[in-house]
Amino acid sequence: MKMANKTKMKTEEKTKTKKVVVKEHTFDASEHILGRLATEVATILQGKHRPDYAPNKAGTDRVLVKNAAKIKVTGNKEKGKIYVKHTGYMGHLNERRLEEMRKKNPTEILKKAVYNMLPKNRLRAKRMKRLRIEA
Repeated sequence: MKMANKTKMKTEEKTKTKKVVVKEHTFDASEHILGRLATEVATILQGKHRPDYAPNKAGTDRVLVKNAAKIKVTGNKEKGKIYVKHTGYMGHLNERRLEEMRKKNPTEILKKAVYNMLPKNRLRAKRMKRLRIEA
């Protein structure tokens, strides 16, 4: 008895060829609160504001954030918020307060906030590449 050749079916995306318009969104961080700005930026990076949104696509729009050093926080977060990082070695737990982060690298504050608001999947790195933050 002969076995039939098995071929794998390839699924192709059949869409009309159309030009994708890439927009650059610019935000002034001195006018915004940290979490509220991070949610807006994460939404744009995912492409959820566009009518052609698909969760399996990285999106196309770019985001530029200016004056990241002047971003506002509410309450007692300036002294109370702690960023924790562990190197993997015993006893190497690094803790840094928000005020220390603002002095050392103010762009890292917004970058971490946006990074943690994006879905945890393979597209996160591609989406973060389209984010530019200026102090």
